[in-house]
Amino acid sequence: MNAATLDKMRKMNLRGMYRIFKTSLETDKSVTYTPDELVAHLVEAEWDERQNRSIEQKVRNARFRYKAELEDLYYHNDRNIDRNQVMRLAGCAFIDKAETILITGSTGIGKSYIASALGYHACSRGYRVMYHNVPKLFSKLKMSKADGSYLKEIAKIERQQLLILDDFGLQPLDTQSRNALMELVEDRHGKSALIITSQVPVSKWYDIIGEKTIADAILDRIVHQAHRLELKGESLRKRRKEDD
Repeated sequence: MNAATLDKMRKMNLRGMYRIFKTSLETDKSVTYTPDELVAHLVEAEWDERQNRSIEQKVRNARFRYKAELEDLYYHNDRNIDRNQVMRLAGCAFIDKAETILITGSTGIGKSYIASALGYHACSRGYRVMYHNVPKLFSKLKMSKADGSYLKEIAKIERQQLLILDDFGLQPLDTQSRNALMELVEDRHGKSALIITSQVPVSKWYDIIGEKTIADAILDRIVHQAHRLELKGESLRKRRKEDD
């Protein structure tokens, strides 16, 4: 009977229940459960299993640049990172409130890592997250315009509760990229959260976006109420090479 039950659990994809029930059959038979305890034990195991699989799927879908953990962030006085601010953001209230985070600083200083860590943490709390390198995203959207899949791509992004746009401002935006950014920002404004990282100070984004009316509209939506992390110091990649 136990073998048949295990087989049914496996076929029903009840991995958590299967694992716990199989373990209970293989361990000390003197350990017994009441029916209520056994059911609770099995359900809890299945719940945990499904939660973990859901998180893993969200992380895969997000396609982060790094597998980054907030616990591994390098806090040092010369980096200008406020640990308390990062921990507040880790609470994910900014996602619930559809707020924006702007992370700026020179190359190699850890902007993408922090953004990915916040995104990874959001996945662990059940939020839908998507990471995009900005130049690659705009290139992809241009191609989608040509093959007719543009609206599908935009809709996919719009469904995410948190969008991470990494490496904004590496080059001035052309008309298509500018319009795409405006659409993304407008779709998310007041509805979904956004993280943007850039090597370029926010004060220079106006020139990067170009076209006064659109630049004003974009910056008005993402800058004035944003959480700001302005990283300083030397490149961490350079520092690691010197330490090696």
